[in-house]
Amino acid sequence: MIRKISAGILIVCSLSACSLLQKTPEEVMEAPILLDTIEVTPEVKNYNPSDRKVHDLIHTRLDVSFDWNKSQLNGVATLKLKPYFYPSARLILDAKGMDIHSVKLLTDSTNLDLEYTYDGRHIDIDLQKSYSRYEQYSIKIDYTAKPNDLPIGGSDAITSDKGLYFINPDSVDVNKPTQIWTQGQTESSSCWFPTIDSPNERMTQELFINVDERYKTVSNGTLVYSNYNADGSRTDYWSQELPHPPYLTMIAVGDFARAIDRWENSLGEVVPVNYYVDKEYANDAFRIFGNTPEMMSFYSQILGMDYPWEKYAQVVVKDYVSGAMENTSATIHGDFVQRTSRELLDGDYEDVIAHELFHHWFGDYVTCESWANLPLNESFATYGEYLWIEHKHGHDAAEQHGYESMMGYFSEARLKNEDLIRFVYADKEDMFDAHSYNKGGRVLHMLRYLVGDSAFFESLNVYLTDNALQDAEIHHLRLAFEKVTGQDLNWFFNQWFLNSGHPVLEITYFFDEERGQQILVRQTQGAEESDVFQLPLAIDIHVGDEVMRMNEFMTEQEEVFTYPLAQPASWINVDADHTLLAQKQDNRPDEWWTLQFRNSQNYLDRLEALEMWSTLVTDTLTPLTLEALQDPFWNIRMIGLNQLELAYDLPIEALDLLRVLAKADEKTQVRGKALVLMATFFPNQTSEELYVDAITKEQSYVVIAAGLKGLSILNLERAITMASTLEAERNFAIISAVAGLYEESGNKNKHAYFKQTLAALSGYEQYLFMRNYTGYLAGQENAALVDAVAGIESVGRNASLWWNRLAAYQALEQILGQLDARKAGLQEADEKAQIEGYIDGIQTTIVSMKKAEKDGQLLKVLEER
Repeated sequence: MIRKISAGILIVCSLSACSLLQKTPEEVMEAPILLDTIEVTPEVKNYNPSDRKVHDLIHTRLDVSFDWNKSQLNGVATLKLKPYFYPSARLILDAKGMDIHSVKLLTDSTNLDLEYTYDGRHIDIDLQKSYSRYEQYSIKIDYTAKPNDLPIGGSDAITSDKGLYFINPDSVDVNKPTQIWTQGQTESSSCWFPTIDSPNERMTQELFINVDERYKTVSNGTLVYSNYNADGSRTDYWSQELPHPPYLTMIAVGDFARAIDRWENSLGEVVPVNYYVDKEYANDAFRIFGNTPEMMSFYSQILGMDYPWEKYAQVVVKDYVSGAMENTSATIHGDFVQRTSRELLDGDYEDVIAHELFHHWFGDYVTCESWANLPLNESFATYGEYLWIEHKHGHDAAEQHGYESMMGYFSEARLKNEDLIRFVYADKEDMFDAHSYNKGGRVLHMLRYLVGDSAFFESLNVYLTDNALQDAEIHHLRLAFEKVTGQDLNWFFNQWFLNSGHPVLEITYFFDEERGQQILVRQTQGAEESDVFQLPLAIDIHVGDEVMRMNEFMTEQEEVFTYPLAQPASWINVDADHTLLAQKQDNRPDEWWTLQFRNSQNYLDRLEALEMWSTLVTDTLTPLTLEALQDPFWNIRMIGLNQLELAYDLPIEALDLLRVLAKADEKTQVRGKALVLMATFFPNQTSEELYVDAITKEQSYVVIAAGLKGLSILNLERAITMASTLEAERNFAIISAVAGLYEESGNKNKHAYFKQTLAALSGYEQYLFMRNYTGYLAGQENAALVDAVAGIESVGRNASLWWNRLAAYQALEQILGQLDARKAGLQEADEKAQIEGYIDGIQTTIVSMKKAEKDGQLLKVLEER
């Protein structure tokens, strides 16, 4: 903690004289501290230390059932605890928005009622005696959790914080299954069971879940048994023997389809692996999640530690409030991961699956001790994505993934600049950002290259072993690396984990006949000494066909590196392996970029050269664009196509390259883009039948959508006819293409398609579709605008995601604007009055929606509009 010192010398009192020893830490923090004439007062606002450990939660047993009609959980929590160190006669538990029916102390002879107070967030219990740290005790709490009565909160990362969610509990929505699921991060498990809701707490657990026997349940640990009850219900008993934090406790209930898989550890023991999906995806479960056992083997091998939990389940739920969550041994995924075999041709979410699995070492097995240390969870999981992609799909694919992650951090860094490990934040949810994820992942990548692969993975093993089933802070990681490498790595951890920002490098090249080749590297990110980064620089100097690797270490804001060459280098590559988390202005001769593109096997070299040439040349193709279409890696080909799209016209030789890509490229996105560009630039040399075949014969939805767009360029009427045959498709690439075509054409007969599709969509797809819908409505008659209001209002009132509800407000406001503009152009009083009636009705609807809205984040956005 940073404190203000009002004099130049700090006088420390002796132990015998210091009255502070008679005060609790809380009393010390609440009052100024007088050390002789020196006053020290806490100054930092929003400082968030690790939670103080007063009691140790050893074991939790939950007996739960559900009131579907009220969306409530009826529970009995039996907790075994002991004081952490100091004796205590008082226990405070987190329990948000519950009805507490009783609190009892369990003894050998009887259950003793305990006195307690409850403020809606905490149960303050009088234990009736002082327990020492060597004495365990058990309490039993009978309660009802009422998550829907809690005030609505959340963040961009986790859009709701009520912990327990009932999805379509009355089964009214025929397009949505009936489910229950939980989301404990950050501190929302205490919305459905009393606990010590802190990341630095750990407990073993048992859950007895009573449900209608038609539903499956999923929870942490092992399903020990199921009891079928006389009333048609079933009680499933789940037990987890290894301790974990309460925020990772989970339940999922639903009519899932289950696919059974397995993984064998290094001892030959079989670990159950199960996938729970919507029934319509039952045949696709292995295609979605089937690489999981291989991932488990890969991570176990590189970490030198087998997957440590009893089983691994992955369950897909509806209306999830985050992307996915690494609940111990039972990850929850949002339904975006569900794709049919055809949809998987166009892409998957393997990176998300890898991310959540890697958490089972970094986050579940060893947990950040505070949210300030969240990068110990999320940076590792993010880098776990890179490691898996590198293993499974090659270095180019991993480098692309890492580069995109780094660009995400740079984008956020324009708006804020934070330490990776930061104790100062307004809300713990603020930690879930592109610093903790993206930047942290790239910092680990730099650390890997700094110490080498062998030392990197051995250090991770030491970190996991030394802190097994415990919470940790960033210094535990540093000490593990220092233990393995023998190096003092304070400089690296201080610079990258405990400080903010990143280097911005300006690189300039000179050749002097006396001195030889010179490279000037300047750090331009700041003028203060503290802004200067210590940077290992790998510099490749190419002279003819030869290359010399120079490993330098930059410690000053500006340094010149000199190499005694007899002639200028052919080209030079600073940060040759592209490992630095840095932005670079590389003032090299233009021809060097061409040499780099043509001669390097490194994907990021070719990407950098291709993108730099696009900034050097305007209104025409770069010298590398057509070459990029023949690159071995698909994303370079895609960038080449994107550059073609910006040209005014294309040389005829481009057509042959486009035909090859459109016909046979391994990446469906490349094929689709090539199809559209052929129709755009070479309509007279391109047959309509090529696009009709793409629409009717291709399996890839991306290619079908591109076929429809290309056909609309060649023959709009025929494209509209073909689009009508695709209206029943639920794939969003097709929906987007069809809606875009109808929006462009303004066809007045397609309003029913928009209304039905809007009602059937959910999640981000609904948000995107709303844009097409409002664009379509702009060209429709007044009656159509009014007819659209009910469906849009339904989204504004009922969509689970607040930004979808925001899109509904925006759509209604656009309709109001269109009606108002049309009214202004009318002379007839009756017509004006009719439109004014429409406007009044829509305004009344918007006011009513706002009154019913409970989401604080959305209300704030609406107030600012």
